[in-house]
Amino acid sequence: MTALAWAAALLALLPLLLGLRNLRLFRVPREPAPEGCRVSILIPARDEAANIGEAVAAALASVEVEVEVVVLDDQSSDQTASIVRRLAQHDPRVRLVVPPPLPPGWAGKQRACRLLADQARHEVLMFIDADVRLAPEAASRAAGFLLREANLGLVSGFPRETTGSIGEHLVIPWIHVLLLGYLPMDFMRHSRRPAFGAGCGQWMVARRDAYFEVGGHGAAPASRHDGVSLPRSFRAAGWGTDLFDATPLARCRMYRGFREVWDGFGKSAGEGLATPVGLPVWTLLIAGGHLLPWLLLPLGLVTGQAQVMQLAALGIAANLVLRVLLAWRFGQHPVGVALHAVGGALVLALNGAALRRHVGGRPSLWRGRAYVGGRRIDPAEPGASVSPAPRRRSSS
Repeated sequence: MTALAWAAALLALLPLLLGLRNLRLFRVPREPAPEGCRVSILIPARDEAANIGEAVAAALASVEVEVEVVVLDDQSSDQTASIVRRLAQHDPRVRLVVPPPLPPGWAGKQRACRLLADQARHEVLMFIDADVRLAPEAASRAAGFLLREANLGLVSGFPRETTGSIGEHLVIPWIHVLLLGYLPMDFMRHSRRPAFGAGCGQWMVARRDAYFEVGGHGAAPASRHDGVSLPRSFRAAGWGTDLFDATPLARCRMYRGFREVWDGFGKSAGEGLATPVGLPVWTLLIAGGHLLPWLLLPLGLVTGQAQVMQLAALGIAANLVLRVLLAWRFGQHPVGVALHAVGGALVLALNGAALRRHVGGRPSLWRGRAYVGGRRIDPAEPGASVSPAPRRRSSS
């Protein structure tokens, strides 16, 4: 048990130490865009009547850069398109795109973003989800961050993630735990290896010429996780990618309630943690470093093993120091900090469920569409046994 406690302590210290370094590297952009810079703000929207008006209004309030706002209505069943049409009547910077039916081989968001890029008029392409609210200076600062280096083709900002239910408090902050605790940003910035490609699909910013050179979202048309697939496509083509802290520049309520958290993360988990090779590694890292110390502390107390108790306490302290730092920096809810281990267990559970669906050939249901493995399926096609997927209000 002592050896197990040593392993747990070391696995808990790893993300803390890397996180301390990454917190210094993960910065808020301060420099505005170059004079004359123009930005196309591109918003894919499917059943976003509750969000789209505020998203467009916030984008139109951008300062320091000239912007246009292009919204693609992806076969919505609500008033999304009519809301955008009304906004376009009052501001010529707003345009609505109504696409043809989604072709085979494409995921909905990938196709929507590619069509938006085709319609964009400006040299900087800024993709945001409909539940993202940009601050007035956000477009300028993100464009300035992208254009500061000639070899950067794509950058991605991580907005402030607002949460409103216990399921959201527990799981959503793990975006920052995994990003800052396990991605070596020093290596990411000095390497073009696709494996170091990372981003947040809620806010991606690309050079127009680089985007079309690499194929954009069409380079991985079936992807449901453009936060991973798009940066990797840029890196595979020789372009650099980078990340920035967008906490003061944008906010997002990505999911509402535990059901949406489970379905939303689960639908894209197969391109992240939930792979046959990746999940065992992540289970070791998360279970060993974030769950085991909390189990070993009472076990050491019951068995009277002082060293086990000390090492478990060290691991718990490392977990809590990291979470307190992240909560202070990114405005995370204290419930998620206090129940850190429960959140870690849920992360592993939803990724395990996603992998079991993939291996068993069962569909992931999201935003009115069904996917099996990497393939979108039509419930009406011969041989398909899928009930229509419920539509979700939140984006990505």
